Amino acid sequence: MPGTFVTVYVLAFDLDAHDQPVRAFEPRAAATEAAAIEEARALADRHAGVVVWKREGDPVVGEGGDPEIVFQSGKIGDFA
Repeated sequence: MPGTFVTVYVLAFDLDAHDQPVRAFEPRAAATEAAAIEEARALADRHAGVVVWKREGDPVVGEGGDPEIVFQSGKIGDFA
């Protein structure tokens, strides 16, 4: 659709004292879906969980679509 764009994000989670997933850092935008998945696989070795999701948006009307999970590994919490 004209005017729309897709943004891909990567986020890692660590576990808190109650074994619940908490964000290790703020979501990071990735250049491509493939780059995001590659980064997530590398992060999976150091974190309790990782997720990659994408969202389609239309800046003209100020709307963002629902998040679509592209890759996930381990234990994740709220991400979008």
